[in-house]
Amino acid sequence: MFSHINSMGLMGLDAFMVDVEADISSGPLRFDIVGLPDAAVSESKERVRAAVNNCGYEFPVSHVTVNLAPADVKKAGPLYDLPIFMALLKATEQISGDLSDTAFIGELSLGGSLRHISGALPMVLAAKAAGIKEVFLPKENEGEVAAITGISIYPAESVEEIVDHINGITALKPLEPVEFRQAQDLSALPDFSQVKGQYKAKRALEVAAAGSHNILMIGPPGSGKSMLAKRLPSILPDMSFEEALESTKVYSIAGLLKGKDTLIRTRPFRSPHHTVSAAGMSGGGSVPKPGELSLAHNGVLFLDELPEFSKAAIESLRQPLEDGIITISRASYTLSYPCSVMLVCAMNPCPCGFLGHPKRKCTCPKGAVQKYLSKISGPLLDRVDIHIEVPPVDFSDLSREGNEESSAAIKERVEKARKLQRERFKGTKITSNARMDSAAVRKFCVLSSDAAEFLKSAFDRLDLSARAYERILKVARTIADLDGKETIEKKHIMEGVQYRSLDRKYWY
Repeated sequence: MFSHINSMGLMGLDAFMVDVEADISSGPLRFDIVGLPDAAVSESKERVRAAVNNCGYEFPVSHVTVNLAPADVKKAGPLYDLPIFMALLKATEQISGDLSDTAFIGELSLGGSLRHISGALPMVLAAKAAGIKEVFLPKENEGEVAAITGISIYPAESVEEIVDHINGITALKPLEPVEFRQAQDLSALPDFSQVKGQYKAKRALEVAAAGSHNILMIGPPGSGKSMLAKRLPSILPDMSFEEALESTKVYSIAGLLKGKDTLIRTRPFRSPHHTVSAAGMSGGGSVPKPGELSLAHNGVLFLDELPEFSKAAIESLRQPLEDGIITISRASYTLSYPCSVMLVCAMNPCPCGFLGHPKRKCTCPKGAVQKYLSKISGPLLDRVDIHIEVPPVDFSDLSREGNEESSAAIKERVEKARKLQRERFKGTKITSNARMDSAAVRKFCVLSSDAAEFLKSAFDRLDLSARAYERILKVARTIADLDGKETIEKKHIMEGVQYRSLDRKYWY
């Protein structure tokens, strides 16, 4: 007896169709799973056997062979429990009906209940693209797939519910698609109105948010660097449906989605500890999972105390920051994860933290400052568009009565600047000023005559690299957008150069 059931597999961010074939033949009592299964898949036979018996169905007393095709692609995880279970029941004629347009994914308990799986969202999207009409999956995964339309999704708590539905005993109710709503409520996020003083740093963060620029904040302990960074998501533009799906897919694969409504609607903010490894930052493992870079996709990656991160972890940022994608290679395959992020870094100017402090003296021994700062390579600094000094807060600022400008007011200006950029780059793959390539910089960064003259003088005086030159133009383009100007003027270039001057002060 033979049966065929549709299921799905994962390879990085992409899902693919898997044919689950079951053959029951005479011979020694055995249960074999073939088709490059990993350990979790190989153990499915024990979970499936127990679930069949404990749910009152008949397990075949013969030689059972299950094949997972394509056989040359590694199958990983427990998500094949449910399709293997259904293939056995269909081969033994305990379920009937045409299941050619139906797919099954899910992990089983020994009692037959369905458990949460990783990667449900990309698998359902791939099933829809492949022409599958119905998908059965664990009820715990319904939140992340609730916004998908054009395919019938049946969340179930147990295999009995699925079997009864297929056999026409008790019908399961398909999941009602939920309309995507942008997150409008900022009350749950820290607000810039709570930050006293630091007007230059706030302005720099506004420019960074308006153009999706990477930013480095340098200042002594207690100056508010971390506090400012944590408020950045409150002024970032709302996520589009496409961005929400992309970010949710990454979190789905990482197994970080659980709950009723798990579609990510606010931009991610990731702040890994400085002990994170290079693999933890970029992704990896025997079955590579997304790292912090990819988990921050479409959001913010905040690295506090930047020089304390390992050199390998820091250097792993360089290429992904340029490309917006990270590639993980293994002997038999290569995976790619998206990582279009805003990198926000914070650091002290020296090991003790008080170099250049107006009131406290630096106590670092000779050579310690240079050693500390040399942990940050020049090429990485060139990929950070904005360097801003965050000085200690004056008592007058802290004690001043009245409210500071709110995140909502700043966000309104950021949204207007982003709208200009969307119109400017319409029909291209560029999403913001920070993502412009050299050709786009030449086309869209048009300077007035006095702006061009000032930039030439600054380039020669500061001995800037070619990459730093482009960064200044991109930042100046964003400043001009905030100012509502099509042509980049001298004042925009002056502010842009100001955001590159800190690397001159500390590193040269």
